[in-house]
Amino acid sequence: MTSAESELVLLDVTERIATVTLNRPQARNALSVALQRQLRLQMAAAESSDSDVIILTGTDPAFCAGLDLKELGGGGRDVGEGLGNDDAPATPWTITTKPVIGAINGVAITGGFELALQCDFLVASERAAFGDTHTRVGVLPGWGLSVLLPQAIGMRRAAEMSLTGNFMGADEALAFGLVNRVVTHADLIATARAVAADIARNNGPAVRTLLASYRAIHTMTVHDGLLHERRVNREYASTFTPADLERTRDAIMERGRKQVG
Repeated sequence: MTSAESELVLLDVTERIATVTLNRPQARNALSVALQRQLRLQMAAAESSDSDVIILTGTDPAFCAGLDLKELGGGGRDVGEGLGNDDAPATPWTITTKPVIGAINGVAITGGFELALQCDFLVASERAAFGDTHTRVGVLPGWGLSVLLPQAIGMRRAAEMSLTGNFMGADEALAFGLVNRVVTHADLIATARAVAADIARNNGPAVRTLLASYRAIHTMTVHDGLLHERRVNREYASTFTPADLERTRDAIMERGRKQVG
C-alpha cells in the first residue's frame, strides 16, 4: 500500500466518535478499487477502535460520485468486482456493531448512494443530493440499493428514482424520510457529532444490542419481528441488574428534563 493510497480514506477517533472520511476530492470521492479497499480497512479500524459511534462523510465538494467511470471504462476493473458470491449479500464494508451515521456533504450518486443507504441513518447538508444512475450507465445495483431504497422511501418513489436516474435534493429527501435532518453545510459535521455524542453517552451494550435487533427486524415480517424483539429482550434482561439503573438514574432524569424544558 502506498502513502497516497492510505490517504484515500481518513480515520479520526475523538471523544469516542470515529469519523471516516472519503478523501479523493479531485474525483468527487469516486469509488476506485483503491478507495474501496481503504474504505473497508478504515471501517474495520473504526469498528475495533475506542469509539461508540461511526460517522461516514466525504471531503467536499461531494459525498461520493459512485463508481470511478474512468477506471471502469478504461478496463481497469470488472463491474462485478467486490460483489462476492451468491451465498452472502455484498456490502461495501464488513457490517459493524456500532451505529453508522452518514453525514452527507454533497452528491451521493449510484454506488455513493449505496454507501449512504448502508448507514443506519443520515444527516444531510443543504448541498446534498441523491441519485441512482445505474440505468443511465447500464449497470445494476450490487450493494443493496434495490432493497434499501424502497425500505427508505417506498417502492413507487424508489422505482421512479432508479428508472429515471433523476436526482432528489436535500429538502425532498427530508420530506420523503430518506434523511433524518437537513442542516446548513457549515453545521453538518457538528450536528452529526452532536447526535453521535448523544448515542455515545448511552449504555454501549444496550445501544449495540438494540441496533442489531433493529437491523434484523428490518428484514422480517411484522410477526417475526415482534417475536425477535421479545427474544432479544429476554436474553438482554438476564444481563441487566437494578444496580445498573441506580448508577445512571439521576443523569438520565436530568438529561430528560433539559430536553423537554
